[in-house]
Amino acid sequence: MDRIEESVRFWTDKAGFEVTVSVPHGDSMGFAILQKGDAELMLQSNPSVAGDIPQLAGFARAAKSFLFVEVDDFDGTVSRLEGAPVAFPVRETPYGMKELGVFEPGGHVAVFACRLAQ
Repeated sequence: MDRIEESVRFWTDKAGFEVTVSVPHGDSMGFAILQKGDAELMLQSNPSVAGDIPQLAGFARAAKSFLFVEVDDFDGTVSRLEGAPVAFPVRETPYGMKELGVFEPGGHVAVFACRLAQ
């Protein structure tokens, strides 16, 4: 992604993360570290990667990821995610989790989950 601001807003506004580090690149944000409890997420724009590690520029532009985030307040998280494009609807898994998958603005799949009551 050429700009990470929209993804940063997604992770802060919808998923409850806080920006702990922000590094500019030109006229936009090039790199950010976000944290929620013990979970830490790092985002970097493609132009920032190209300037930082040129040999990975093409790889970074093509790469997408699946992120799995375990949350304490599943229903509250689902409410905050309203309007995000759904990758897969709320489901219960055979491995004991309740999950919702959405596409975050950078095109990555973000799965939010909580353990099912025993």
